[in-house]
Amino acid sequence: MDRNVEVITDSKGKKLVRINDIRFKGKRSVDWDDVKRYLEEYVGQFFQIASSEDIIYIGNDLPDEFTGSKYTRGLKGTAAKAKANVAQGVPELIEIATDKHFKENKGKKHQWNARYGWYRYNSRFALPVFSESGIAERYNIFHASLLIRHDNNGKMYLYDIIDIKKETSNPLES
Repeated sequence: MDRNVEVITDSKGKKLVRINDIRFKGKRSVDWDDVKRYLEEYVGQFFQIASSEDIIYIGNDLPDEFTGSKYTRGLKGTAAKAKANVAQGVPELIEIATDKHFKENKGKKHQWNARYGWYRYNSRFALPVFSESGIAERYNIFHASLLIRHDNNGKMYLYDIIDIKKETSNPLES
């Protein structure tokens, strides 16, 4: 898996994942099948959240949900490209996640695979903005929520990355 990703600290002392390449490009739309194939390479791996020491697994459902959810289908423009490209930083996004929130599972669809409920964590990432000559001139910073399902087997699985919003603060300079 080819990745150019690093965890950095911004000027306010908060961690974020800097993704240095735009792997999933497109003038009009994102090729979600390419993103799905990329995410399939993570299946079976697990990562630890530094702040809570929770272990988060990557299950078979992540590629389908990440690329085919109602949330993803509703994304356009910058938000769609941000979601596609954040796939490169999944391990690091999990590592720096904060602000764990629990919600009971109330839906019948996930009564088995989210038997012990859902968790949300906050995370941040930055994507480059390239000049005409192809040099990263700055980075746009985004907030994202990691949606984690607490499975019947007691393990926690990354289910989707949602609520991606571009921060209005000053972008990172390259």
